[in-house]
Amino acid sequence: MKSIIIILFIEADFVNCGRGGLVRFECSNPFDFRIEADGVVYALRPLTLSTLPTVPLVIVARDETNQQQWQTQVRLTPPVGQDQQVRPTPPHASSLLPPLSLIVLKRMKRDWVIPPINVPENSRGEFPQDLVRIRSDNDKNRSLRYSVTGPGADQPPTGIFIIHPISGELSVMKPLDREHISNFHLRAHAVDLNGNQVESPIDIVINVIDMNDNRPEFIHQIWNGSVPEGSKPGTFVMTVTSVDKDDPKTANGMLRYKIGSQNPESPTSNMFTINNKTGDIITVAAGLDREKVPQYTLIIQATDMEGNPMYGLSNTATAVIRVTDINDNPPEFTAEMFFGEVPENRVNVIVANLTVTDKDQPNTLAWKAVYKITGGDPTGRFSVPTDPTTNEGLVTVVKPIDYEISRTYMLTVVAVNEVSLARGIHSPRQSTATVSIRVIDVNESPYFDPNPKLIKLEEGMLAESTLTTFTAQDPDRFMQQSIRYTRLSDPANWLRIDANTGRITTIAVLDRESPYVKDNMYSATFLASDNGAPPASGTGTLQISLLDINDNAPHVYPQETEMCKKPEPNGINITALDGDLNPNAGPFAFELANRPSDVRRNWTITRLSGDYAQLNLKIGFLESGIYEIPIIITDSGNLPMSNTSYLRVKVCQCDHNGDCTDQQHIIAAGLGTGAIIAILLCIIILLILVLLFVVWMKRRDKERQAKQLLIDPEDDVRDNILKYDEEGGGEEDQDYDLSQLQQPDTIEPDTIKPVGIRRMDERPLHPEPQYPIRSAAPHPGDIGDFINEGLKAADNDPTAPPYDSLLVFDYEGSGSTAGSLSSLNSSSSGGDQDYDYLNDWGPRFRKLADMYGGSDD
Repeated sequence: MKSIIIILFIEADFVNCGRGGLVRFECSNPFDFRIEADGVVYALRPLTLSTLPTVPLVIVARDETNQQQWQTQVRLTPPVGQDQQVRPTPPHASSLLPPLSLIVLKRMKRDWVIPPINVPENSRGEFPQDLVRIRSDNDKNRSLRYSVTGPGADQPPTGIFIIHPISGELSVMKPLDREHISNFHLRAHAVDLNGNQVESPIDIVINVIDMNDNRPEFIHQIWNGSVPEGSKPGTFVMTVTSVDKDDPKTANGMLRYKIGSQNPESPTSNMFTINNKTGDIITVAAGLDREKVPQYTLIIQATDMEGNPMYGLSNTATAVIRVTDINDNPPEFTAEMFFGEVPENRVNVIVANLTVTDKDQPNTLAWKAVYKITGGDPTGRFSVPTDPTTNEGLVTVVKPIDYEISRTYMLTVVAVNEVSLARGIHSPRQSTATVSIRVIDVNESPYFDPNPKLIKLEEGMLAESTLTTFTAQDPDRFMQQSIRYTRLSDPANWLRIDANTGRITTIAVLDRESPYVKDNMYSATFLASDNGAPPASGTGTLQISLLDINDNAPHVYPQETEMCKKPEPNGINITALDGDLNPNAGPFAFELANRPSDVRRNWTITRLSGDYAQLNLKIGFLESGIYEIPIIITDSGNLPMSNTSYLRVKVCQCDHNGDCTDQQHIIAAGLGTGAIIAILLCIIILLILVLLFVVWMKRRDKERQAKQLLIDPEDDVRDNILKYDEEGGGEEDQDYDLSQLQQPDTIEPDTIKPVGIRRMDERPLHPEPQYPIRSAAPHPGDIGDFINEGLKAADNDPTAPPYDSLLVFDYEGSGSTAGSLSSLNSSSSGGDQDYDYLNDWGPRFRKLADMYGGSDD
């Protein structure tokens, strides 16, 4: 049988280290234990093994002078048996910041159960501090090695706990923080020198005992709440919350709240209170008035250690309480009497603006005013809507006002809010006002009464007949005015109205069958105008109900039909149409006319009813064609009217169903006069267009020929040859074809180049002026005569260009009878030639004669 020996230090002795102050002891379980001033701990009730506390007893020593404190722990174990030795108690069991009570655990059984080890956080003692010693009964025979594993040992955070490998003493290496890690779970191991396990691992639980090392922290530094004004004491306002990282199961984490200050302190300094445990803020006094104090600011303090101001830690926050508005101030008018005026018959006009004041919060339901008319308007001609911006009452006319009925109105208006007043608040006299409204007289329009006016007449009333008198009334009784009448609308132009009396007469016969009559009713509109300033007018409608008379003869219907050329039992049913109404219409009498004579010989008509008759072929056969049958129809009116109508009947070959089988329809062969005129107009327009096109084409050809006379200077051969200021190298350097200078009439037809292949320096072939044609002569002087004749013709030509312009002489042809002009060169051999004859050719050749025929000087 194995056992565990536990060494327990019952006496706690603190060394005062020379402090002369009074030290007071406290224990963590004052219900079961009591500690004397000398440090001796006593049990206050019997303790059994089952009721023995498993949590170490915490003993705190506090200096009353400077409030400094120290603490230690005492572990309680049951008394040992007779076979167990109790080790003597050391003379000094505990000192200032002593090491924790040393508990020696010796393995006496196969399975160990070690109670949790409690270690206070934030210990200031020297490290390492011994916690527990683990010994195995196998260490008597051989050497063992102890180790510990788990978080805090060989797992993060490492290095917090170590165990002596030989003695088995478990120690803590640094201060612990319960808010970081509240407990550790380790496992102790025992092995021999060869590493063989000699004992099963043992679990060790180390609890970190909380210390009051954290202040309370409010969730929000500023708390916002609201409470209605006029609230009764005990009204809930808001809840503030603070948290403490210390253990909430101990006094270190138990918080208490209180109000530190209130601003402003009106009407009292204690308008609110706070539940010290829950943080609920409630009202404690009456007198909240938003109009006086709209907001309160409270400083809330939270203290741990159950609010102990000596030992607890504190923190503060701000609570802002807004006093919300209620309708405790009714609207009040700024004046007792308001005035306005409005012209009569005007609606949707603002007459007066009613202003009020309200001390409640603007733009709230308790501030917005509602205006009600309580007197002076029995017919509901006024309303007072509210201006949403200014909160003013707008007295508005909603029904026309008649000056002749009432010239002034005195309205009583009451102003209330959109929400009811708070309980106990009554409307003052200032919430009611009087509005005086003066009506302005204006010129009103005359009116017809009745309008419309209905009269009944028989149609056919002759012109210049008096129908009725249609007059208007002037509502302006206090104005002396006259009324004149004019016709405004008379679709059929049947009526006339007297401008002064309003008497209506006819100017044409009234016809019920007129297209302007709808449902036997004819309507005309008349205008009545007064002479006021400004003039006013009104309209009236006269409705004439026309009674029918027998003034329309009946005619056959339908007017065209088909019939088989052989008699058939089923004839053609016809009826009659009459513009009149019954009894001036049907029943009708049908009969065939006597002429032409073949009508009664070929056809027969039978009356079916009062309005219908049947037409049949009387003979056995009738050629196909169109027949017009005269039928006499008589109505049933008083003084009946008869009419001969022609029924157009197409007689045709029919099939077995009685339908016409003729493919060719008989139609009128002629065209109407309008169609013939339209065709002739189309033909004339077409001929005019053709003629205009021909004229345009001829004019275009003339313009094209005229444009061909104006030759581009680059294409004109004269501009390319007649360059007198060009001093070339003589005939040796010029490739001139002198054969072109022959007479035009000597040109052979074979030498004329066709159009399109001529040279660019040739003159185009166009019709030329008919200059005099000289006879061919072999003499070289003949060319001079030819040139002179051409020059005279050009000078006398009225169509020729001015003298200083380019002159057109004539085309000189492709050959020349003058021979070579090489003798005109500047060589010395030309001195024997006589050039005097060039003087006879004119001033243009006289210069050439001077150059070649002159003397050397």
